[in-house]
Amino acid sequence: MCSGRRTGPMATRRMNYADAMVDTFRICFKEDPHFTVIGNEVLGIGPTRLQFEPLQAEYPDRIYFPPTSEAAFTALAAGAAMCGHRTFAHLGVASFTYPAVSSIANEVATIRLSSGGRIKAPFIMHLNHGVVMGTSSQHSESPQCMYWNLPGIEIALPSSGSEFKGLMRTAMNRDNPVMLFTHGLLYHVEDDVPEGEYTIPFGQAAVKRKGKDATVVATSLTVGVAMQAADILAKENIDVEVIDPRTLVPLDKKAILDSVAKTGRLVTADETRLNCGVGSEIAAIVAEEGFRSLKAPIVRVARAQAPVSAAPTHEAYVIPTPEKTVAAVKKVMA
Repeated sequence: MCSGRRTGPMATRRMNYADAMVDTFRICFKEDPHFTVIGNEVLGIGPTRLQFEPLQAEYPDRIYFPPTSEAAFTALAAGAAMCGHRTFAHLGVASFTYPAVSSIANEVATIRLSSGGRIKAPFIMHLNHGVVMGTSSQHSESPQCMYWNLPGIEIALPSSGSEFKGLMRTAMNRDNPVMLFTHGLLYHVEDDVPEGEYTIPFGQAAVKRKGKDATVVATSLTVGVAMQAADILAKENIDVEVIDPRTLVPLDKKAILDSVAKTGRLVTADETRLNCGVGSEIAAIVAEEGFRSLKAPIVRVARAQAPVSAAPTHEAYVIPTPEKTVAAVKKVMA
C-alpha cells in the first residue's frame, strides 16, 4: 500500500489537477516520439481548459482535435495504438463513450487475448465522470462498473492531480488498454505533485487516513467526501480509516480486507449507482472473503438509482455527501 514510486529526490510542486495532466503529457511527449493525444476539451470545459493551450503550441502535430464522433475516433485511436503508437484518447463525458462501446468491448478489450498476445494495445482512454453542477443526465454518468465488466481493460480512478500523474505514468508503461476516469469537479483541485518521474503501481491502494473504528472505501472525488466525513466524525471521537483503491482493475483486495479486519466495520462511498456499483462489488468481496471480521452489516453510500436532472436539489439528493457518509458510519457504529 505504498503511496507511489519516485526516481530521484522527492521534490513537489503545488498545482491543480489540470496542470498535473499537462505536466504528465509533457513528460510523455518528450519520452516517446510516437505518443499522441486525441480528443476535444481534454481539460474539461471550465477555466482550466486554457491550461492546455501552451501544450498545443509545443506539440501541434501530436495533438489532434477530432470531429465529435466518439465511435469513429475511438476506433482510430485504438488502431493507432495497436500499430505501436501509444495513444491517449480523451473520450469526453463518460456517457459519450456509449456509441463507441462496440469498438471498446469487441476490439480493445479482447485484442491481447484474441491475438494470442501478439498485438499490444497501449491505449489510454480518458473519461470525465460524475455529477458536475447542472449538466443533467447526458453529462453526469459514472459507468465505471459497466467497463469493469469488460475483462481486458485496466481501470484507474485518480482522486488528485498527483495520483493522475502516478497512474498515467504507469499506464504509459503498460501494453494493455487502460481507462482513466476523472471526475469533472477535480480539474481545479490542488495538491502537491511530485516533479520529474513518478509512478503509482496498479493494484496498490492508498490509506488516505488511518483509523480504528470503521473503514470507508472511497474512489475518485468521493475520497475527498470521505475525508470530510472523517474530520466531522473525529470531533465525536469516531476514528475512521479511509481507503482509496486507486485502481479497480487490478483491485487491491488485500488492503480493503486488512482494514476491515482491523476496524470490523465497512462503509463504501462512491458515485457509481447503488445497483451493481463499485461499492456494491466491494461490499460483496468483503461479505464473501472477510465476513468473519465484520461487527456490523455493511452500508453503501452511492448514487441513487435514478437519472440525474439539472436541478441542484435533485443533484444533491442523488450524490454521496459528507453528511450521508457520516450517517452511514454512525449506522455501522450503532
